[in-house]
Amino acid sequence: MIHDYFHPLSTDIFLTAFMRCGTTWLRALMFATANRHLYKFSDHPIHHTGPHAIFPSLDSKILLEYPVSTFDRLPSPRLFATHFAHSLFPISMTSPLSACKFVYVCRDPKDVLISKWHFMCKIRSEELTPISFNEAYELFCNGVSEFGPYWDHVLEYWKASQESPEKVLFLKYEDIKREPSVELKKLAAFMGMPFTAEEEKGGVVEEIVKLCSFENLSNLEVHKEGGGVQTFTQLVVEYKNYFRKGTVGDWKNYLTEEMRERIDSITEAKFKGSGLTLGLGL
Repeated sequence: MIHDYFHPLSTDIFLTAFMRCGTTWLRALMFATANRHLYKFSDHPIHHTGPHAIFPSLDSKILLEYPVSTFDRLPSPRLFATHFAHSLFPISMTSPLSACKFVYVCRDPKDVLISKWHFMCKIRSEELTPISFNEAYELFCNGVSEFGPYWDHVLEYWKASQESPEKVLFLKYEDIKREPSVELKKLAAFMGMPFTAEEEKGGVVEEIVKLCSFENLSNLEVHKEGGGVQTFTQLVVEYKNYFRKGTVGDWKNYLTEEMRERIDSITEAKFKGSGLTLGLGL
């Protein structure tokens, strides 16, 4: 579908992630960074529209519009968000010869499971039988999801980032939570928009971190009852449903020791020999 209905530009930057790994947060950080010279922090578009309206979701747009002509009107660099696996993009976009860039954010799989289960429960039709946590757990461990097995999704982008670090930036949700300013500067440099010494001295990095914090974003008017929505083919998701806790380690409130060990074992086996560690021993 991407091959047929999307025409990439060399300056395009794609925010990619599995569901519930921090896409909403990174949307805000990327947009605020790319457009920091255009808007005042006191009256920023994010305050009025929230992260989901500031740049398009490739997934929903491609499903709703053929071809996606509205993308042609976006300013450069065009920013897109998607949950698509790396292997779903055409070689013309993923090849080292292509100038397109990918920012990938991953998260402890145990927290992904918990967050995804809560999210799916919120948006699931009342006509359907609710999904129990045990059922969601089994599906996750068996790699059954809308975007394939979590571990395969992560590993594809990890390997791509190792092969072409100038093309794929691999971030961890936990690192951004721990040192947001450090990770933001890394993100800006990768996007080709590094912060100047004057900007750092003037507190621009901290302003963006504050603007895009979970506390600020989750309390925006547009994210309250009756606020904005994101439309898919047969599904309308209210923006407020994208926010829950935004914390690290919430899995400890849900998983038994046996459940934790199973997920950690899968993670260790899947990532063995890759050099990637994620969520083990936490």
